[in-house]
Amino acid sequence: MTTLNAEYWNNRYQNNNTPWDANRITTPLKTYIDQLTDKTLKILVPGAGNAHEAAYLYDNGFNNVWVCDWAEQAIEQFKVNHPDFPKDQLICGDFFEIQETFDLMIEQTFFCAMSPSLRPQYAQKVAQLLKPKGKLVGLLFDVIFSKEGPPFGGTKAEYEAYFESYFSTIVFEESYNSIAPRAGKELFMILQKE
Repeated sequence: MTTLNAEYWNNRYQNNNTPWDANRITTPLKTYIDQLTDKTLKILVPGAGNAHEAAYLYDNGFNNVWVCDWAEQAIEQFKVNHPDFPKDQLICGDFFEIQETFDLMIEQTFFCAMSPSLRPQYAQKVAQLLKPKGKLVGLLFDVIFSKEGPPFGGTKAEYEAYFESYFSTIVFEESYNSIAPRAGKELFMILQKE
């Protein structure tokens, strides 16, 4: 089995082997972000890769956006592509070691990239990182893949089991506006802490 560590992901970015990258913010997240009115929200995009979501947020007046990825190549490329983005809001490191707290976390291809054995720990860490009334919003695959990941898929029932003890509001709905390669294969989620 592949060891999904910082070196593995850094190599993927160095070799431009990132087939999951849509090269832009995906429609479901753009639609969600476009209805946000509070530009002071402190937002984290974990496992951000090329961080199209963070760039879109920042370009639309959300100045308190944080990017985390442990692939140094991804962070360095983001700096080149977005020179005005605050460097002190770029975290090259392990998501599970972040100590800040946030109002909102955006999930796009991070959850499906980590080993499924880490999913319970991820749910717990998200709950720890979110402030009261904080939200985790994003997309998860609603499919079981036939080949070994990443990406790793799953089901709505599985995901609910991870998050139900940490969140008071749990919504998983079929994504109606997924990008074409993921159409019919994604759940849009909104999870809110008490």
